[in-house]
Amino acid sequence: MVKAKYQSVLDLGEQMKIQKGDVKVDGNTLHVKGITNTQYDKDRLWDEIKRVGGENPSDIVADINVADSSVYARHTVESGESLSKIAKHYYKDPMKYNAIFEANKDILKNPDTIHPGQELVIPNI
Repeated sequence: MVKAKYQSVLDLGEQMKIQKGDVKVDGNTLHVKGITNTQYDKDRLWDEIKRVGGENPSDIVADINVADSSVYARHTVESGESLSKIAKHYYKDPMKYNAIFEANKDILKNPDTIHPGQELVIPNI
């Protein structure tokens, strides 16, 4: 029953290709653990847990670690994107685009010019 309740969390973990993932049911509590690639992925999992179970769910115990804590995320630029649009997606604030620009000066020369296919570091801020 509790596993079915949190199926969307398990599906998201599979979609993210969680490393060393493990799921166990102990009575009415679901225990999940694993390693996400980035903090952003960990945040997405927790957001889904809270969406399903509420702000402080008592029927799930999650032990989620991060493989690469040096960055918040990695992002592949898609057609029509800008640094401010990307900043809004990750930080909920388009004005934080400069943090992304500064973290990617090795491949970006101008914050107004990005190209589809570029791999950007989304820094921890």
